[in-house]
Amino acid sequence: MTAASAETGQLITIIVMAIALGMDAFSLGIGIGLRGIRLLDILKISFVIGLFHVIMPLAGMFMGHYVGSLLGDVATITGGALLILLGAHMIFSSFKGPEVRAFDHRTFLGLIVFALTVSIDSMSVGVSLGIFATDIAFTVLMFGGFGGVMSVCGLLLGRHAGSWIGDYGEAVGGVILLAFGIRFLI
Repeated sequence: MTAASAETGQLITIIVMAIALGMDAFSLGIGIGLRGIRLLDILKISFVIGLFHVIMPLAGMFMGHYVGSLLGDVATITGGALLILLGAHMIFSSFKGPEVRAFDHRTFLGLIVFALTVSIDSMSVGVSLGIFATDIAFTVLMFGGFGGVMSVCGLLLGRHAGSWIGDYGEAVGGVILLAFGIRFLI
């Protein structure tokens, strides 16, 4: 019974983290959608973001496994601290206001820069999760799926609505990561 509840807790934790990381793609998607975007571009951008949300945490997890084997018990504290720092950074970034994006999302380089921008925090979370030895395949597929779906939602919402959610999405994601970092430290 205890193993089943631990698995359920881990499942819920991964899903909530995937949603939190997808909030960045969601909020930035709203910003791009507000400028006007074609449906084909929405699909292309969302696919690349989903792919980066798989690749980046996967790379982070492999680094985390390595760090975890080197540090032992200190790894849990390190992972929790990384989540706290990442969450605090996301919250801080959401309050500094909208930034002017100097790239065109329709170009290959612009698409890669955008996907990398919204996925870089997934790598940091991947390092933390790699330290805790989670189920790698499930975790990266959840991160990729939620990152892609939430970017579609953000781009479509931005295409059809105002900017009332954009700035708050990243802050909500940061609060969730901050809470999980504190949970790992306690």
